[in-house]
Amino acid sequence: MTPEEIYALPYRPCVGLMVCNPNGGIFAGQRIDSAKDAWQMPQGGVEKGENPRDAALRELEEETGIPAFAVNVVAETQDWIPYDLPHQLVPKLWKGRYRGQKQRWFLLRFAGDDSLINIETKHPEFSSWRWLEPEELLANIVPFKKDTYLQVIREFQAQIT
Repeated sequence: MTPEEIYALPYRPCVGLMVCNPNGGIFAGQRIDSAKDAWQMPQGGVEKGENPRDAALRELEEETGIPAFAVNVVAETQDWIPYDLPHQLVPKLWKGRYRGQKQRWFLLRFAGDDSLINIETKHPEFSSWRWLEPEELLANIVPFKKDTYLQVIREFQAQIT
């Protein structure tokens, strides 16, 4: 695909989840489809007719095993936050229909025990997981998502701990 074709594509509607434990740690998972370090917070598409909050709680359980009753929704980003995929990934993901994603982010306070976390889900996204401090998260994510994560951390900073 040419750069012009990619820029003409829309963004995929998506939610992102910043799940924080009582110590201010942020849930991060190592992507199962990457041999390199590719840590990220849970995220996923918003289905047709689904509101973002419902999508966030659905994706939470689908990707981490954490049930909705084990979190409190603390905040959501003011606006959708878009990011572009690297051009070489566009034809490989979502059948080349999107240039990237626009995400509505939710800050979720994890009120459960770590035993509720089970990344061996029906369609696993992560090979491992851990709690990271915001600085560690930024140092370990894929570069094309760094600006998005920085924006999310800044918006939720006062409420993380």
